[in-house]
Amino acid sequence: MSQNNIGEFIQQSRKAKGFTQKDLGDRIGVSDKTISKWENGVSHS
Repeated sequence: MSQNNIGEFIQQSRKAKGFTQKDLGDRIGVSDKTISKWENGVSHS
């Protein structure tokens, strides 16, 4: 799975659950900015 596909998967899964980026970040212990980077393929760490 490519980095872009992973980002799309994260975003689709997050939206399907009705979570904002902040909601997801709070649940997994990262910032909403990190979630945004993951979803946009900017960062994978």
